[in-house]
Formats: sequence, C-alpha cells, structure tokens
Amino acid sequence: MAATARTITPSTGGGPDGSPPPASRWALLPLRLFLGLTFLYAGIDKYTSRGPFSSAMDQGAIETMLEFGRDRAAVPWMVDLVLANPGPFGHAVAVAEIAVGAGVLLGVLTRLAALGGALLSFSFWLTVSWSTDPYYFGPDLPYLFGFLTLVLAGAGAHSMDARRTARHRRTGSKLYG
Repeated sequence: MAATARTITPSTGGGPDGSPPPASRWALLPLRLFLGLTFLYAGIDKYTSRGPFSSAMDQGAIETMLEFGRDRAAVPWMVDLVLANPGPFGHAVAVAEIAVGAGVLLGVLTRLAALGGALLSFSFWLTVSWSTDPYYFGPDLPYLFGFLTLVLAGAGAHSMDARRTARHRRTGSKLYG
C-alpha cells in the first residue's frame, strides 16, 4: 500500500503553499482605500474652489489658524518655519498628500508612500493637534498609526507592488537593481 502525502493546513486557514487565507489577502485593502482616498482628496482639495489656496480660504486664513495654535504646539519652531514660508509649505504639503494618496491607493511603492504619510501625520500632530484633549479626539494619530501599519506590512495582495513582486518571481529577475 502506497503512502499518500497529506498537506496539513495551518490553523490560520492558509493554503498548503504557505499563502495567507483568502480573507486576509483583503485585510489591508480597506486601510489603503481610506488613507489613499483621504490624502488624495486632501491634496487635490487644496487646489479646488473650497481649498485653502482659493478665495474661500486664502493663505491668510491658514496663517491665522497656525498662529492661533502656535503656543500650544509640541514644536512651535515648526509652526514658525511654516509661517515664515506659508506658500511654499502649503504647496509642498498638497503635492505630498497627492503623492502619498496615489501611492497608497494604487499600492505603488506603498511602504515609501506610507512613510511619507506617517511623517505628514506626525508633523500635523506635533504642530496642529498636539493640544487636543483628550488625545484620542485628535485626528492625526489614527492616520499616523494607519500609515505605520502599511510601512510595516506593505500594500498587501491587491496592489501594484504585489503584481510587480509576483512578476519578478516568475521571471527570476531581481526586483530592484
């Protein structure tokens, strides 16, 4: 009698090849969609009719908001730096938000895009929402930790990064370099 090989699937429900269970392949997608769409919208909104660079909310309104919160910021020198150059910083933040949002949403260079999002969220927390009490009412910490999750985990299965990695594994070529 011939012995038959039997594959034991881990208790997590993964496949015999070690692949994650089907549901976990989708686990990071809602986070990517939320963070990506939110940051993409935030960046684009700065250039639309209701954004801070429009007549409805001009540069002066941003300066007033920053001056109001300056003394309660964790790092007031960062607020001073932005106040000294509000136009360039405003444009830099808008472009960074668009790049972070697009990268995370599409899953392209996700860890790098998420690191950018984490740095933006961290700087917003240190300058704008630091004095929020209790801290969990502050809007920037959840974004920071959402982006840190993507920095650590990557984009997940449904991303351009995953497709690129799979293609390179099939062809045997190096992913980078």
